[in-house]
Amino acid sequence: MTARSFSPQGHVLTTVELTWIEKRIEHWIRFGRPVEDRILDRRRRLMSFAPDSVFAFIRWAANDFGTVVSCIDIVRAVGAQEACQTVPFVHPGGESLLRQSGWPKVRRVLEAIDGVEALGIDPTTACPDHWRHLHHRLTTAQEPRPYTRERHEAWLRRRAMS
Repeated sequence: MTARSFSPQGHVLTTVELTWIEKRIEHWIRFGRPVEDRILDRRRRLMSFAPDSVFAFIRWAANDFGTVVSCIDIVRAVGAQEACQTVPFVHPGGESLLRQSGWPKVRRVLEAIDGVEALGIDPTTACPDHWRHLHHRLTTAQEPRPYTRERHEAWLRRRAMS
């Protein structure tokens, strides 16, 4: 992918390359609202996200001896002039809110996402600081604080005022 993708409104899109080769390579979106979904072939597709949207991207790979990659990234899609971090299979990249690797940490992130959804909250609307907090706590082997409805409502009020 060398060309930039644009939405019908002219916004630069963040595109994620997904691959599914069962029991070998599995890349998928755990949550997010793509504005475009293009199937390339039976094993590959491209999902594109508008600027400021948040999505979770999981990468898993194995060989004959077992799992070799287990990663999750929670990313905010960036606008045309924003700086961004590189994320494998994400073009042009994005603002990394969380990056964890190794199945135990990936499982903890998936449980945290499930916890947000159990509150009836769409993870794409959760406070970005929650994902950063989760990243830092898991990186330092500390227990993260759970996301709560009160934190979410405070975030929505802060966002509405800015």
